[in-house]
Amino acid sequence: MKTNDQLFAEREKRFNDVVALRKPDRVPVIPLVTHYFPTRIKGISHKEAGYDCALRHRAVKEATLEFGWDMCPTSGVFSSRAFDALGITQTRWPGGTLADDAPFQFVEGEYVLEDEYDQFLADPDGFTLTTIFPRIAGNLSALGQLPFPLYWLSSSYSLTRQGAALAGLPEMRRALESLLKVADVFEEESAIMRAHVQDMADLGYPLVNGSGVIPAFDTVSDFFRGLKGSSLDIYRNPDKLKRATDLMQPACIGMCMAAAKATGNPRVFIPMHRGADGFMSEAAFEEFYWPSFKELVETLVDAGLTPIPLFEGNYTSRLKYLAELPPGKIAAHFDHVDRKKFKEICGDVMCFWGNVPSSLMCTGTPQEVKDDVKQLIDLFGDSGALIIESTQGIPDEARPENVMALREAVDEYGVF
Repeated sequence: MKTNDQLFAEREKRFNDVVALRKPDRVPVIPLVTHYFPTRIKGISHKEAGYDCALRHRAVKEATLEFGWDMCPTSGVFSSRAFDALGITQTRWPGGTLADDAPFQFVEGEYVLEDEYDQFLADPDGFTLTTIFPRIAGNLSALGQLPFPLYWLSSSYSLTRQGAALAGLPEMRRALESLLKVADVFEEESAIMRAHVQDMADLGYPLVNGSGVIPAFDTVSDFFRGLKGSSLDIYRNPDKLKRATDLMQPACIGMCMAAAKATGNPRVFIPMHRGADGFMSEAAFEEFYWPSFKELVETLVDAGLTPIPLFEGNYTSRLKYLAELPPGKIAAHFDHVDRKKFKEICGDVMCFWGNVPSSLMCTGTPQEVKDDVKQLIDLFGDSGALIIESTQGIPDEARPENVMALREAVDEYGVF
């Protein structure tokens, strides 16, 4: 009988062997992320999942054990208490601005307008404080009404007079109290998360990843210019778009490397939102997206970390670029891609993680799921460089019997 410590080491080795393109003892089954599936099957509302951090993690733990996953996935459900504390307007959430059983929603928008580009690039910190924060968080609206630039307070005399008067204004007090409140929420929920990670480790299950980073181009497109704005920028403001991406790059790299060091987990999740061929042409991908993304991956690899890019959308046309990445160092998770072309072009560069269709997980039969998993194992079984999962984590509406079928198929076909 193996101890939990031995099982933990065994599961870590199985994952690392696959990433390094070494044949493991069997194909691992690892959801990269879950949202509401673990709580939904327990009868927990989406509202409860967002507001009760401990309840959310307990559901993930129980799902990991029940379905025989090789690692514990991260919960993709964000803290509704944090959203409440700041009066967030950039996200809508169940029990807040949505119905109790609706999934959370990101609010797409241009939070830096086209005619504000120069202001943002000239003073990104100041612009973020006084313009972006009030736009995405209602409780921080006072920051957009500062009567003078903050550098006017850069002396002990002005800071203790005008600065004190400013902090005492009712609307400014509200903003400061909101920041303290969200800090308390973060501290409390971080402690719960640390306990959850330790609990899973004690049971023999590593956490899939301990940090994450959105690539620089996606950061600009998602949070500053929006999809419409960044798409138009490719043609109208290409130089400013590149400058904004360059501005984001060191911050993205630095923050995720600091988080990886703090958690001690070397695996870095990289959700990719705009690089697929449905969002930009190949020429635009090569000029605007690929350089910073490649640098991000190579920097993480050089630091001894394992990048986990989630290639959202169809990446078949991008495979020739992915083949340039460091071999045997990347856990590549795919949404949609031609599996055979991936094997031909990238099979000796990176493992294949995914991509059992979400539609199959939600509406298919267990046998149909098993048949799809068998196709993957037949294709990649010679190298063993395969991790079984759905397209982008376990879908919220997946049938439990279909989720169980992933592991059953591996037990039947994926033991080497």
